[in-house]
Amino acid sequence: VPWRTKAHFRSPSLSPQSPVTMATEKVKDPLGSMGFLEAAVKISHTSPDIPTDVQLSMREHFLRRTQRMQRQTTEPASSTRHNSFKRHLPRQMQVGSLDLGNDYVDKDEKPTSIGRIQPELYQQKTLDSEDSSKNGSSKNCGRINFSLKYDYENEALLVNILKAVDLPAKDLCGTSDPYVKIYLLPDRKKFQTRVHRKTLNPTFNESFQFPVPYDELAARKLHMSVFDFDRFSRHDMIGEVVLENLFETSDLSRETNIWRDIDYATSESVDLGEIMFSLCYLPTAGRLTLTVIKCRNLKAMDITGYSDPYVKVSLICDGRRLKKKKTSIKKNTLNPTYNEAIIFDIPPDSMDHVSLHISVMDYDLVGHNEIIGVMRVGCNAEGLGRDHWNEMLAYPRKPIAHWHPLLESKKSEKEVSLGLESFLKN
Repeated sequence: VPWRTKAHFRSPSLSPQSPVTMATEKVKDPLGSMGFLEAAVKISHTSPDIPTDVQLSMREHFLRRTQRMQRQTTEPASSTRHNSFKRHLPRQMQVGSLDLGNDYVDKDEKPTSIGRIQPELYQQKTLDSEDSSKNGSSKNCGRINFSLKYDYENEALLVNILKAVDLPAKDLCGTSDPYVKIYLLPDRKKFQTRVHRKTLNPTFNESFQFPVPYDELAARKLHMSVFDFDRFSRHDMIGEVVLENLFETSDLSRETNIWRDIDYATSESVDLGEIMFSLCYLPTAGRLTLTVIKCRNLKAMDITGYSDPYVKVSLICDGRRLKKKKTSIKKNTLNPTYNEAIIFDIPPDSMDHVSLHISVMDYDLVGHNEIIGVMRVGCNAEGLGRDHWNEMLAYPRKPIAHWHPLLESKKSEKEVSLGLESFLKN
């Protein structure tokens, strides 16, 4: 629009508005904001008029801004007491907290947020992970085929390991070197098949004979462990099969062919055996006597199916080993008898601070001696170990004997460091 002088906009009919006229215009405006807007824009009557459409758009913009300022002033002010805590929170953009005005809100759309935790999604993932863990723990590792028959003349159970199929690969070349260990629990005598090189479908065709009366078969369990042979390291366990009921398919009067899935396992679940010993304490002399009587059904640690067991007893006080003593070694047996006494001098006021750590070991002429199983007695022991200790203190000068099951040795880092420290001292 070309610029015009003040003379072009002057009209002789226009006269300056009086205060009464301005007040009347304010009353006619129902919203009360148009007069304020015109007063802010029109400085004098000599300035040019603003087009109507421009005035309407400016008025709508002014109203939206006024409403937004009113909403912001009504929001509660955040407390400065939590400012230091909020600085450590992760910065997450919440769309629901942004003010986009009435023009950007969809009434049918529910308010959502980015970064908020949705419990139903995590619950579903948890269930999925539990299902996957269950499937992983119960997954099959191939199948094994064997047959059973009872020999009435020799009173023995004949177990024939036929073959295995679809074994998992344990070697880097994509094959395995499988063999099978067989137990007739609760006896600890073990048989073992030959090792078959580089195959996932070995054919064994090997028979084994377990002497057992026919009347005792109902209380026996057949346990088979499948391993992968490794020349330079520990053999990897592929899986195991446990037949709880030997009469599940027939009375064993004739040969019965059986197929079973090999269940995933990382260690043999067979028992380690039991140890019997007695405890006797003389308060006047401050003398504790532990008599190792015998062991039964020990785990076979040698290829021959036997072990060379001996018992090692350590005196522990406040987590430190003070003394250790050993029994003699019994060769080629899983049921050794010792009847050997081990004596420790302990004052009566120290009995609440000591415990005995008992280990049944397998002696090896070459290499390290292996632990068959362990157990502990003392005030701080658990289960039967604590009960046996308390019974000894309740009946002084009287030997108290009990059978104790052997447990798997699970050494903590502290125990390993203590054992290394004591080894260096010795």
